[in-house]
Amino acid sequence: MKSSYPPAVNIDLALTVIERFLRQELEKTGRQKLVVGLSGGVDSALSCALAVRALGRRRIVALKMPYRTSSPASEQDADTLIAQLGIRAERIDISPMVDSLFKSDEGASDLRRGNFMARVRMACIFDRSALHGALVLGTSNKTELLLGYGTWYGDMASSLNPIGDLYKTQVWQLAGHLDIPRTILEKAPSADLWPNQTDEEEIGIAYEEADAVLYLLVDERYTVEEILGLGFPEDRVRTIMGKVRASQYKRRLPVIAKLSQRTIGIDFRYPRDWGL
Repeated sequence: MKSSYPPAVNIDLALTVIERFLRQELEKTGRQKLVVGLSGGVDSALSCALAVRALGRRRIVALKMPYRTSSPASEQDADTLIAQLGIRAERIDISPMVDSLFKSDEGASDLRRGNFMARVRMACIFDRSALHGALVLGTSNKTELLLGYGTWYGDMASSLNPIGDLYKTQVWQLAGHLDIPRTILEKAPSADLWPNQTDEEEIGIAYEEADAVLYLLVDERYTVEEILGLGFPEDRVRTIMGKVRASQYKRRLPVIAKLSQRTIGIDFRYPRDWGL
């Protein structure tokens, strides 16, 4: 169903906040560069473009990491963005690393293979961050983070994330404003973890509907009854709520058993603690 939720992005405000965020958070660490994995999708493209706006093209390193079954079009889209932004890029074929694990387990499911690909890619990105003295730029949007649609310690891992408070539909809005290539904006979202995979088919809900329900639940704190009163199907609403609840563990640091008065992640978690 068509919905006016979430609201349209305030482009000028979003750009101001995100660019300041990237400059300030990078400065706090003493690092000078950011490394980002470019998949050819809109999320990584937007994160990369925002980083270039904030820091300049010489301080961004893009990493392409195809697998042997990856869509050639995805890499071509990444190359188009790299050329448009004028940034440095490196390429790592992850096929040997992935295939070595499943050599004796050819019956492994697409999900296991896809999760391992995502974690191998992130391992490569963090290695390159060490090589370049850089931080890792996140590319997960708010919809994916809330639904848990991402690989824990894979594509959900990063040092700082400029788009994690933008729903997927808002990502498309901001990306369109920044002149992200049309081939990236118009194709069906896909993690490209196996042939013909698409995000919406795997999630089971269209992004537009998921974003509307998530915005009302999370940002506006609507009750289920209030959302149903707007005409949203009950099965979809409860499915979305279930995904949010089931994936909470992905959105926090590992839970620590509390034995002392001040436990990391429970009591010792505020900025004033960090100067001890």
